[in-house]
Amino acid sequence: MNNMKEILESVYSVVHTMNPVDFVDIGLLSYIIYFFLKLIRETRAGQLFKGIAFLLIAYMVGKMIELKSITYILEHVFNIGILAILILFQPEVRRAVEKLGHTKLGLDAILSASNDEVKAKWAIAIEAICESCVELSKTCTGALIVIEKQTKLGEQIENGTIVNAVPSKELFGNIFYPKTPLHDGAVIMRDGMILAAACFLPKPQKEELINKKLGSRHRAAIGMSENSDAIVIVVSEETGQISVAENGNLTRDFEFDTLHKFLTDKLIPKQQDNKKMRLPILRSRTEKRDSHEKNP
Repeated sequence: MNNMKEILESVYSVVHTMNPVDFVDIGLLSYIIYFFLKLIRETRAGQLFKGIAFLLIAYMVGKMIELKSITYILEHVFNIGILAILILFQPEVRRAVEKLGHTKLGLDAILSASNDEVKAKWAIAIEAICESCVELSKTCTGALIVIEKQTKLGEQIENGTIVNAVPSKELFGNIFYPKTPLHDGAVIMRDGMILAAACFLPKPQKEELINKKLGSRHRAAIGMSENSDAIVIVVSEETGQISVAENGNLTRDFEFDTLHKFLTDKLIPKQQDNKKMRLPILRSRTEKRDSHEKNP
């Protein structure tokens, strides 16, 4: 309790003595922090910094309520923190410094679609993904579709070709057709859109432990799911089998209905409004299937 009172008194004394120059100082510092976070948000370093922030909060709480062992350990961790950050984030730090050299200074408005818009886009995208995978499976056409979630995949997007298009069965068919320039690599999707194609994915962490029968697409899918929280869909070129990789695990033998349910559960929160929104899409799919059965 005394510690809390001291903290509040310190905050009051600082605020009470602030002048306009101090506000400018705080504003510049805030912008520098924002700019740094913007540089790393497209990499795995962004996720690691969340862990560091958690440790910092834990240290402050431990100090406040006098948890001596926790604060002692964390103090020693922070003593070597700068060196550890340089070692852990060496590739990201290098890319950030390189990017800083040709980045225009200035505040860019960050415009992101609302949750309802994103849900509507994913409802359409899920339908297109499932239809495409079924069609590609019939012809044993290999495909690799990465669905980005919280972890941004800027590193993989940079080595691909930007598409930024609305997903459709026809577009997926053109991308993965064997004789097209974009077929060799993965499609990366963000917010229900096809963001990039022909992207190369990281290898699995323990490639030697993976089943020897699995091809390069399945290995790349496992590697991507190990390095991020992405969902990766694979269509086998040899068997036409549809598989999904998540959290380093590969699940096989998906069909339209099971894949549709899996993606819907993962990408669209279960709410009454969302269920109503998906009904017309599911109904149109059923009607299409019935019409094909009546007119073979």
